[in-house]
Amino acid sequence: MNATTQENGWPGVRPEVVAEVVSGLSTRLQKRLDGAAAKLAQRPLSREGDEWRVEVDEEALLVLHAPGGVIADPASVHCGCLLAPACVHRAAAVTLCPLAEAIDGGAESSGADADADVDAPRAEAPRAEAPRAEGPETTSAPEPVLRPEPAALTPSELAAARHLHRAACALLAAGVSGAGAVSQAELLRAAHRARVAGLYRPAAAAVTVVTRVRAARSGAPDHRLVDLVSGLRELLGLTVALSTPVDASGASGAPEPTPLGELRGSARQAYAEEGGLRLYGLFAEPVLTATHAGAVSWAVDTGGRLSTVAEVTPHGDAATAAPLAVGAGNRTVRLGDAALSHREFSRAGLAVQGATRSAGGRLGAGASVRAVRAAGADWTAEPVAGLWSEPPGAQVARALAAQELPYESRPAGSDLLFLDVTLLGAAPTGPGGAAQLLARVAGSDLVIALLPGHEHPDLAFRANLALLATAHGLRLRLIGRLERADRPQLRLLAIGTPPDGSDQPGPVRLALAADRAGRANLGLERLQAADLQAPAPRADHPVGPLPELPTTPPDGPPVHVLARRVAQAVTTGRSALAPSAATAAADRSLLRVAGLSTAAQLLDGLRAAAADHRRDVFGRVVPDDHDAFATAWLAAAVYTEALATALCSAAWAADGTATDRTRQPARV
Repeated sequence: MNATTQENGWPGVRPEVVAEVVSGLSTRLQKRLDGAAAKLAQRPLSREGDEWRVEVDEEALLVLHAPGGVIADPASVHCGCLLAPACVHRAAAVTLCPLAEAIDGGAESSGADADADVDAPRAEAPRAEAPRAEGPETTSAPEPVLRPEPAALTPSELAAARHLHRAACALLAAGVSGAGAVSQAELLRAAHRARVAGLYRPAAAAVTVVTRVRAARSGAPDHRLVDLVSGLRELLGLTVALSTPVDASGASGAPEPTPLGELRGSARQAYAEEGGLRLYGLFAEPVLTATHAGAVSWAVDTGGRLSTVAEVTPHGDAATAAPLAVGAGNRTVRLGDAALSHREFSRAGLAVQGATRSAGGRLGAGASVRAVRAAGADWTAEPVAGLWSEPPGAQVARALAAQELPYESRPAGSDLLFLDVTLLGAAPTGPGGAAQLLARVAGSDLVIALLPGHEHPDLAFRANLALLATAHGLRLRLIGRLERADRPQLRLLAIGTPPDGSDQPGPVRLALAADRAGRANLGLERLQAADLQAPAPRADHPVGPLPELPTTPPDGPPVHVLARRVAQAVTTGRSALAPSAATAAADRSLLRVAGLSTAAQLLDGLRAAAADHRRDVFGRVVPDDHDAFATAWLAAAVYTEALATALCSAAWAADGTATDRTRQPARV
């Protein structure tokens, strides 16, 4: 080839392309698909413009045509072998490609908690991860026309929901270890059918699940089992709610059923006219997922409402994704004629005319939007300072409540906490455990653990956290994302100078350059030792001893017993939940002694459903639809979710000493 080629990642592929190509294989070739994909992954991959090429062997060349880095048509995958197009090479190639959702003018909402979340990026996220990547709006979005919501699903919607439910049940029963390319393709086929039927939110949830299953099977560094469990719980919850008939009174087992419109989701994210907005930059953070990279800027208006402006694009090479995310901080904010980067906007302001904003706080960048640079505001001045006036307990309650809402309905920044703290240094998380940076919340005895905003080593979060761990006694005003745990934890995103810092200095001061406006974006900017001044210690500002954070509180509720089985089912499938009678009795006794009788009942039900296999007259197991097992798993997963939320809320409660709250989560 005369053109430049390079070792690169695979291009993205639309989910329906994977489903169609894999379904075209014979049963014999489908059994060989996972092995063929593993072999193809070892072959050298080259790129020439919009074409990716792989030499399968000496006679066959595989060519993937991906304009814009995404394969949108099965015909774009060509193979030179004799069995093409029904060959295993084409199916293996699309199996290796990362899934790419369609982005329609930047206004499409994927509806579920997916891997590239520009409002709440996962540390993989999310806390990561996570991690939906949506580009800026490129056309002005008219206000949506409100139509009466249908009272029930249409036959095509109901059939699509049930198909999606069956596919999700089968994948759960197989577990990550058994969910190969064929199982993934079947779920993607069901997701495409659901999207065509107008069930956008469950379709997006299914694509998210497949993406996370792939990450788990490949051992990707951004894989988090908790995210996969969460994705499956949401997908099954949606399909059950859609497939369950609702009686005339509107009841279906729940006192207040979720409206069908909320269950369906929407293909496009609606933007409402906001007129003139005066925005004050707050901070900026990188967005990094398995498929997307970029940056998002946060701003607050005069009414105290948070908004976001994102610059997120697909990437095809994991090795260059982190630098791409960091570099996005220097790109110009796409909002009117504003000529300032995301880093600059985090310390400046904008005056916007003709503004549009989504329900989730995302600002549109349509042709009618006009924006000019304006002065910013310090974190200690209004309207920005008002974000820190809310008590920590109320902020945590708001963040936990927002998690119950669909992603597209969550207000921007609903999971962010704004706190004034004093750093206590690093303390171990128990015998042999890793150290965590601890901080005491101002005005209380509450001690929290500060975690990096994203775990990727090429982002600045971890290095900045390590430097801050040396600044014992440093007083900070910070912004972080709530990490739901049974001890207070926060993923640190940005820091700034606290109010009245000059009158009541600690043993260490934050001394940033003048052009940084007294704040630092910890994911995009690296702190230096010179940014932390260490004057002589003063006796009138003592710092107490460092409390210890044990990994397993000795007398806390044994919530891990049920949670471990829920996660185990996802990892190894239905067959894994068949322990000995002694193990089952021990788990049951442990839960009941702790007062968690409901958890004990759910665990017994989950194990019974996993072992309930019908057999034919010859004693052979008869395959079933796994619906009963999935129902039992979903009940246990929902209970575990509610219990985790209650423990997190109790951990942040402002009663008792810091050490007691740190060591012992409240009883439930």
